[in-house]
Amino acid sequence: MFVGEAPGEQEDIQGRPFVGAAGKLLTELLASVNLGREEVYITNIAKCRPPNNRPPRKDEAAACRPYLERQIALIQPSVICPMGNSAIHALINSDDPVTEVHGIPFEVGGKTYFPMYHPAAALYTFSLREVMLEDFRKLRALLDSTVD
Repeated sequence: MFVGEAPGEQEDIQGRPFVGAAGKLLTELLASVNLGREEVYITNIAKCRPPNNRPPRKDEAAACRPYLERQIALIQPSVICPMGNSAIHALINSDDPVTEVHGIPFEVGGKTYFPMYHPAAALYTFSLREVMLEDFRKLRALLDSTVD
């Protein structure tokens, strides 16, 4: 399960997560480790677009938390990947920035979390693309180790 921060304009229009440029990059990153979008579940911590596409505030993330918890309960993912600071802070209850926790698995409440950069970050800072590719290779190894 991949969890971003909130829908952007295209996601809001189409009612689907990660359909813009960041979604295209996410699809490429998934393909780099032989995963298709149909094999993963993609969602956001906030379920509607905040004004001016700003990151969701803590109260907005908290208001949407029951929906996210229900998604997690229904999907029962083996690994949850919060992408970007907003999702990381909301899901693993940490104030650590993504720069310090990306690519490191965490156990919280009996669930495995694997924080990552948000794909949009690599659209603005091209050097992060290689970091993200490496994190996806680590994720693939983690997923392979959890297969029964």
